[in-house]
Amino acid sequence: MIPTLDGLPSPTARQLLLRLLIAVEGGELEAAEAIRACALFDISTNNARVALNRLMAAGVIENTGRGAYRLRPAGRTLRRDVGAWREAEGRVRPWDGGWVAVTTGGTRRSDRPAVRAQKRALAMVGLRQLDDGLFVRPDNFEGGIPLTRQRLQALGLDPAIPVFAAAAFDQTLEARARSLWDGRALEHSYDEGCARLAASLARCAAMALPDAARESYLLGDQGIRTIVFDPMLPEPLVSVAARQAFVEAVRRYDETGRRIWRDYLAGVSSS
Repeated sequence: MIPTLDGLPSPTARQLLLRLLIAVEGGELEAAEAIRACALFDISTNNARVALNRLMAAGVIENTGRGAYRLRPAGRTLRRDVGAWREAEGRVRPWDGGWVAVTTGGTRRSDRPAVRAQKRALAMVGLRQLDDGLFVRPDNFEGGIPLTRQRLQALGLDPAIPVFAAAAFDQTLEARARSLWDGRALEHSYDEGCARLAASLARCAAMALPDAARESYLLGDQGIRTIVFDPMLPEPLVSVAARQAFVEAVRRYDETGRRIWRDYLAGVSSS
């Protein structure tokens, strides 16, 4: 087995191929490129082909008839959603002290798919549990409560679940709400992430191309996931400048990673 980088797990064939199909220029990934990419992570040719077939069966990709694959409309929606991390900072505004609140008391615990979808939606929008069945986050997204509600429902929250504005907490409840996130830990992770990505860029410049491709995928994917699941808190709960610096570091790293992967996949046609 190929070892992981600092404990980061290697991707599955499906995860890797989807990421490449989303990122590849021209929108097409040749079968030989898919196999070459999978080989970096000890994924067999057979498993790569099985993953491609399953993505086709699911209606996510299609074969172009030229030995290449591209995203179908459903997959292009995924490309748009995954790429939204680049505009994350543009979705926030200064905080006026109000809160978004969601009450989940009506959800049947026996409906496990609904519960899983609910938990994922709440996590991706940065809501935390303030009380039993009550989740909150600062109301600092552009568009306010209506667009936050739309985003939660698009992520799988049942439209019947109330999403509303909350304000004028008493001093004790306000303090509890603000303590739901560890701002210092977030800031430390931003600073640590910037340093880690900068060090990796320096290493990749001196690495053999396959090693640079593997490392840039693993660290780039981790950075993007961190942004996707970041609560996007406002001042004074966290340093917005520290988060913006991290997002910019991930953006630069992603651009370099794309160049590395273009060079690596180009080896298919030249080999």
